[in-house]
Amino acid sequence: MKDDKLLAHDPLSEAERILREEYYGTGPTGGARARRAAAPRPTHYKVICISMYTQDLEELDAKVAELKRRGWTKANKSQLIRLALAALDLDKLPMPRQ
Repeated sequence: MKDDKLLAHDPLSEAERILREEYYGTGPTGGARARRAAAPRPTHYKVICISMYTQDLEELDAKVAELKRRGWTKANKSQLIRLALAALDLDKLPMPRQ
């Protein structure tokens, strides 16, 4: 290839350094991951994972959609579960069959 057709500066030559410093967190600033890890985590809630049957999830989604239709614009699954827990009276539950 002739020298006159080569770029004077390769725009991708810095790509590896940028990825290493900004995305993989090994640069002088530690990258985005290190900045996230350094920030204090909230203590007033925890993210959890639970299993639910698909039918129950469909019902939950339908109830959230209905709440939104009724004007609860910020309704979500977590909020609906919290409301249900607050309304639950353990003394009114039937005894389990064994």
